[in-house]
Amino acid sequence: MNIILIGIQGSGKSTQGNLLSEKLGIPYLSAGHIFRILSKQKTPLGHQIKVVMNAGFLIPDEKTLKLVEEYLKKPQYKKGFILDGFPRTLVQAKKFRIMVDKAIYIKISDKEALWRISGREEIREDETLMAIRKRIEMFHKFTEPVLEYYQSKDILLEVDGERSVIDISENILSKID
Repeated sequence: MNIILIGIQGSGKSTQGNLLSEKLGIPYLSAGHIFRILSKQKTPLGHQIKVVMNAGFLIPDEKTLKLVEEYLKKPQYKKGFILDGFPRTLVQAKKFRIMVDKAIYIKISDKEALWRISGREEIREDETLMAIRKRIEMFHKFTEPVLEYYQSKDILLEVDGERSVIDISENILSKID
């Protein structure tokens, strides 16, 4: 089963992705993790990704598609995956060549997202207040149309992300079954 997790930064995608991975026995992958690894490399691509991410902008569609699809060719993803942070734009959703079985939208308010991120013990380099606000703005502008796209394909599941971790997990699992 190929599952996409969608939500604003701080919505709990990685928490739910890891729980789902454990319950369903398929690997979890964060697109952000791929980009953070690449941004640490002393290469032109690594530098470009670091600059774009730290400013809170999105990596260009074609580059994102290529990197994510290439990563998903690894053997551990042959039987399925749980992917978070991708697709972030309608272009990415439409051009993604791998079948998606379910898209799960973990919905939280902008205020809740800011509160959660500011309360984290370990804040990443790309989590400045300005970058977070920019990412939230980008989510509304570019990612909300992705929700409509998956809704039109009848694979979108929406869950209330402002409940307990366990409640959200149980809600997701009940909707997948």
